[in-house]
Amino acid sequence: MAGSAPLTLGSLTIDTPVVLAPMAGITNAAYRRLCAEQGAGLYVCEMITSRGLVEGDETTRKMLVFDDLETVRSVQLYGTDPVYVGKAVEILCADYGVAHVDLNFGCPVPKVTRKGGGGALPWKRGLLADILAAAVGAAAAYDVPVTMKTRKGLDDDHLTYLDAGRIAQESGAAAIALHGRTVEQAYSGQADWDAIAQLVQAVDIPVLGNGDIWEASDAIRMVAETGVDGVVVGRGCLGRPWLFRDLAAAFRGDDVATLPDLGEVAHMMRRHAELLCEHMGEERGCKEFRKHVGWYLKGFRAGGDLRHSLALVDSLATLDTLLADLDPDEPFPTSELGAPRGRQGAPRKRVVLPEGWLDDTDGRDLHVREDTTELTGG
Repeated sequence: MAGSAPLTLGSLTIDTPVVLAPMAGITNAAYRRLCAEQGAGLYVCEMITSRGLVEGDETTRKMLVFDDLETVRSVQLYGTDPVYVGKAVEILCADYGVAHVDLNFGCPVPKVTRKGGGGALPWKRGLLADILAAAVGAAAAYDVPVTMKTRKGLDDDHLTYLDAGRIAQESGAAAIALHGRTVEQAYSGQADWDAIAQLVQAVDIPVLGNGDIWEASDAIRMVAETGVDGVVVGRGCLGRPWLFRDLAAAFRGDDVATLPDLGEVAHMMRRHAELLCEHMGEERGCKEFRKHVGWYLKGFRAGGDLRHSLALVDSLATLDTLLADLDPDEPFPTSELGAPRGRQGAPRKRVVLPEGWLDDTDGRDLHVREDTTELTGG
């Protein structure tokens, strides 16, 4: 394909129309730096709670760490109260120099939806409009674009994405990202790209597509089939930060697909651990790195004992010793190309919602108490 157009989000221009999806416990400053070293795009910080930020919660503030080379600071915000969301956006813009704010209306995790947040909130169209208006209004003074991410709906009988797109446009949001699954599906099954295409046709603001982008070719196909202005990549980059190199090449019109041998993967693992240690200190950085080992080695023949030792690594010196035991010439397992990564699971038996949540679709009279603790796992 010919080179693609940049992604324009208000005053912000992203040369490669690719967004790293915020993932709890994953997209910290170290991982964002690692991915950015591979290719261009927009790299979003882990989701934080608006109330936690406004009330000065220490855990929230510790999550708002940015790498020195992070030129565009992007944060995803969770909130159910327009007042807190507006105040939180102002803090992000004024105190943290954030250049882009994304609002999370797509998280399917029960501890989020049972509070009326995440993927549950768009059912309340009035409340959604008020939250978007508060965020956009607060960000306008700093010329910072606000976007939102959502899902198709609660389930196939309670779809919300077309109304959400209309409300986002009317509220002045710079773009809307749609994950082509319902809350009920969580991460199971197949993403509905037809729904993404329908949203593109229904709104005039940019639409970003999310769901089942495992290779750069999937992103190009999504653009061709749906007409989206850009793509959001989540689980597909787990253990494969070089995917952003492939994506940048593909959107330039180059036919490039990275198939690193195990030696190159080991080098990437070392760089990831090094960045984590720089940001968190060696002890915590190594602990944070452990969760990534299985993703990096997925499909390779590395033995069980070695994998186990790597998953317990406690220092960079130990990591170096263990990585030296990997066969650097082992080729990349092509069987893993296009295969789902990360959590998948089964559809939820039911979507956990506040009592009476489905009784009306406005929600402006609600007084939902927003949690001050960070909602990991969303």
